[in-house]
This record gives sequence, C-alpha cells and structure tokens, in this order.
Amino acid sequence: MRVTQGMISNNMLRNLSNSYSKMDQYMNQLSTGKKITRPSDDPVVAMKGMGYRSEVLQVKQYQRNTNELHNWYDNSDAALDKATKAMQRVRELAVQASNGTYDENERKSIAQEVAQLKEHLVEIANTQVNDKYIFNGAHTEAPLVKDNGANFDEYVPVKIEVSKGTSLTASVNGQEVFEGLVTTLDTFVNHLNSNDNDGINNSIEEIDKGIDKIINSRADLGARMNRLELVENRLSEQETIATKTMSENEDVDYPQTITELITQESLHRAALSAGARIIQPTLLDFLR
Repeated sequence: MRVTQGMISNNMLRNLSNSYSKMDQYMNQLSTGKKITRPSDDPVVAMKGMGYRSEVLQVKQYQRNTNELHNWYDNSDAALDKATKAMQRVRELAVQASNGTYDENERKSIAQEVAQLKEHLVEIANTQVNDKYIFNGAHTEAPLVKDNGANFDEYVPVKIEVSKGTSLTASVNGQEVFEGLVTTLDTFVNHLNSNDNDGINNSIEEIDKGIDKIINSRADLGARMNRLELVENRLSEQETIATKTMSENEDVDYPQTITELITQESLHRAALSAGARIIQPTLLDFLR
C-alpha cells in the first residue's frame, strides 16, 4: 500500500484534533471540578452520580422533616409545661379551699380564679403553631376544645417520616390530657360555688390525676425527643457518607488531572514538531 503525502497530512490532522479534544476535556474538568460535563462523557459515572445525588437529596428531606418534628415537640412541651403550672396552682387553691375555716364567700372568690385558670388551660389546649392546632391530632384545622367543651374529635396521630420506613408521631393526644381537666375544673368550680366541702376534697384527688396525665404525656414526649436525636445523628452520618461517595464518583482528582494535562500538552508539542519534519516541502515551496 502506497502512503501518500495526503494520507500523512490527514493522519496528522486527525491525531492533532484528538490531542486538542483531550486537552479540552482536561481543561473542562479543571474548570468545573467534575469528571464529566454531560452523560455521554462517561455513562457509568453519570448513572452512579444520579443515584448518589438522589440519596443525598433524600437525606436532606428527612433532615427537614426532623426540623418539623422539633417544631411540634418544642411547642407541645412548652404548652404542657404551662398546663402543669396552671394545674399546680389549681391544686394549691383546692388545698386552701378545703380548709374548714374558709367561708362561702372566700370559696366563691377562689372559684373565680379557678374559672380563669380553666380558660387558660382551654387556650393551652387550643395552642396554634403556623395556624395548626397541635393538640387535636390530624384535625389541625379545628380547635381541640370546642365552645361547649364536650365535643372532641376522634384523635388521629400526626406522623412524619424521618427515614425510609420509619415515622415518628409528632402530635400529643390532647384529648387524653385536656378532656378530663376541663371536666374536673368545671366540677371543682361548682363545688366551690355551692360551698361543698366534701366535693372540694374529692376534687383534689381528680386534680392530682390530671397533673399525672400531663406529666406522663410530657414523659412520653421526652422519650420521642430522645429518639429523634438518635435519628438526627444517624441522618448526619448518612449525609456525610453519601456526600463523600458522590464526591468520589464525580469530582476530579486535581493533581492527577493537572499531570495528565501537562503530559498531553507535551505530547501535542512533540506531535507538532514531528509532523513538521515528516511532511516534506511541496513544489510550491521551491517556486518562492
């Protein structure tokens, strides 16, 4: 096979074009910090990258969900703390009113304060956060304690997913905590207004039960908060691992890429020098 001058020139141009393409690839990698700029550069890296990126985004979404849980837990705990203090004040008044030296007018005065504390507890039971009633379960659009104080919605817990297949209950069963309290305080006020000493003594026991319900509810909430902290730690570790894996898959190794670029530039210059020597002068060069 006869090798012509044209064939030599074409091969040289094709090889130079390939050399320019490789240098352009290395320059793009250094400027973007990524191994590929489009899926066709390396389909395997692109496919793996999509999977790793999806995992990172999923972990970030779960972390946003944990923030929402914190919002529910912190506000619920603060409200229950206020409810505990209110009920403790009611108990102090109940102990005072049970004293046989208190007359009818003094007990009626106590009844007025207890009535105000009851209204305060109703306000706590109907606590809203971001226009959502947090103690009425999934019925976040409706208050827990209605006008008549007797009609409660069926409790449906609010659950938020914090990892694949794992959800934590965000809401506190307000009906379990506050329904009995409203009734207990109404009864206590009636005993005070009617100057019923035996009834007042009986109310103390009911008030203690109400306080116990709040304490138990806060204990359950505290256990959930502790579990949430463990979930957050696990999510943080998952985010670190997923981000590292995604980086190893997509990000360039700068020292290696710079070395390859310098090597390619040296080869390119050598190819240009060799090509200039191989391609012989043409007749036109002699006619100058």
